[in-house]
Amino acid sequence: MQPLKNLSAAFVLILAATVTAAAAEKALPPPAADEPASSGGSEIAVLAGGCFWGVQGVFQHVKGVTNAVSGYAGGAAQTAQYETVSGGDTGHAESVQVTFDPKQITYGQILQVFFSVAHDPTELNRQGPDHGTQYRSAIFPANEAQAEVAKKYIAQLDAAHVFRKPIVTKIEMGKSFYPAEAYHQDFLVRHPYYPYIVFNDLPKIESLKKLLPDFYRDKPVLVAGNS
Repeated sequence: MQPLKNLSAAFVLILAATVTAAAAEKALPPPAADEPASSGGSEIAVLAGGCFWGVQGVFQHVKGVTNAVSGYAGGAAQTAQYETVSGGDTGHAESVQVTFDPKQITYGQILQVFFSVAHDPTELNRQGPDHGTQYRSAIFPANEAQAEVAKKYIAQLDAAHVFRKPIVTKIEMGKSFYPAEAYHQDFLVRHPYYPYIVFNDLPKIESLKKLLPDFYRDKPVLVAGNS
């Protein structure tokens, strides 16, 4: 990726706003079946929806999220490196481990954000310009309760025909998450003028703000601040 050249920051933001206008027009309904509100400690959701820069960036702006780490899930520990995963044959998907406070946001609401603005769940083994199984839409439940919420929510959205095509998101149990390299963390925040970020990811943040304002917070929670 190369930074934008010969373009002002203001013009870059105008381009981002233009792309945002083509984003989803309304938020998806919340899950009819969700985990009960909890007074316990943190919970974790692991989600894959294309390049992890944008998915991480979205959840860093979600209220109740205390950390969002880019990484890999679906394959073995020894292949959880960017250059290897990029080959598309490791079983890994670029993923984000979202740590959240269940007193503030539920697992089902995390999925509502995921399906509403973080990615397009009808694209098979791709997102936008990225192609390959490493960019698949997938959910890696931490337990059977999360898996049940995810299955029922996908069925609910498909039955309501909220998308023009069927949801292709895979639910993959028993997979470990491996954090990505440091240079991938907080990438959207650190490189807001990269062309890829401008055209593919900043619109997601704007959609979160517009479509799910109750979930949105202006100041992102950063991996750097959690280390």
